[in-house]
Amino acid sequence: MKVWIKLLIGSILGLILGLVVPQDNTTIMKAIDWLAQVALQIGRYTLVPTLGFSLVIAIYELRQDKHMWPVVFRTVGIIIGSSLFIIGSGMLVTLMFPPARIPILIESQKESISLDIGQGILQLLPSNMLSGLVSDGTYLLPVWIFAIFLGAGFSYDRVYTKPVISFVDSLSRIFYYIAIFFSEILGIFMICLGAFWAVRFQGALKAQVFRDIIVLLAIYGFLLSFVILPLFLYFLGGKRSNPWKQLYGALGPAIAGLFSGDINFTLPLLVRHAKENHGVQRRSNAVSLVLFSTFARAGSAMVAAMSIIVIIKSYSSLGISAGDLFIILLFSAIISALLPRHPGNGAYIALAVLCGWYGKGFEAGYLILKPIAFYLVAIGTMIDAMVASLGTYAVGYLSGFQQEKETRHFI
Repeated sequence: MKVWIKLLIGSILGLILGLVVPQDNTTIMKAIDWLAQVALQIGRYTLVPTLGFSLVIAIYELRQDKHMWPVVFRTVGIIIGSSLFIIGSGMLVTLMFPPARIPILIESQKESISLDIGQGILQLLPSNMLSGLVSDGTYLLPVWIFAIFLGAGFSYDRVYTKPVISFVDSLSRIFYYIAIFFSEILGIFMICLGAFWAVRFQGALKAQVFRDIIVLLAIYGFLLSFVILPLFLYFLGGKRSNPWKQLYGALGPAIAGLFSGDINFTLPLLVRHAKENHGVQRRSNAVSLVLFSTFARAGSAMVAAMSIIVIIKSYSSLGISAGDLFIILLFSAIISALLPRHPGNGAYIALAVLCGWYGKGFEAGYLILKPIAFYLVAIGTMIDAMVASLGTYAVGYLSGFQQEKETRHFI
């Protein structure tokens, strides 16, 4: 059975379970919450060794072939272009189809939410290089930095490094096959995530004031992910490309992103789908996926930008000037590249930071959308996963590191 079908069946079963369980039973709610956390940790379990060792070998091979910087520049170019388009189009849709105003019901205590960029930079280059490898699996940029330096170091003298290169290459392949096992059983644990998702979604729907923004985000989020982004692949590759084939190959990570709300949870799936569905070689997909998952959170930033427009319209009857829209676009684009410490809750963190940066009395405005924070995160992560999957394919295609796979062989 295809991986995406397993994930979809598990998610649907979880939704049904979440809809029928009594929400007033505290014990059951705590159990669902705990099981969802277990599912998230299992999904991320193989991420660091699988992608870390692959990144080491990818950097080494690209440096040997003198293709590293072309791959990096193509990835960065796609990140910048896609981020500006996704955020800008989301803002435009919100202005064209404005949701109803949301009553201002702010909680008494403001939460302390920040990107803490300074601390993140300090963690990139710790006093002990090896300490960067010790983490809880949330902030992975120090691990990627270590892998990049190690891969670059392999090019120093091949006589001395050849045995280590072979060892790391073997580890990369071993952990990849371990990741395959976990991806095959992940559908079972999607039941837990689907149930947790359904429980929270029922609570959000009870407050009818959020229905307009829920519908708007759902319609445009799915339209963007499953129609607009694949069309860009068609224009990129011309008549030879089949964007719907690549869309089909990215369904698994999209489902995982929607129900987990965690980009790190989707990464092991993205690695496998990039190789076995999109046909992108390891030397390209490892580098691209690290960059996309770390700095290309345009989906989360788009949700934040759309949300702050709704918040401003809920606070004030005055219109939003072109200057304000440009500031929101600029700030959102910057924030999309500053979320590596927040693989989960990305859209809500982005919204809180955006409200603080924007100022003008809207610093606590994000609190009125706190009841649907999980939903904002879910839509944003789904789009982030699609951008990473299709973007990785595009980079591999443009760099010559992609081989077409037959649809019947897709996982």
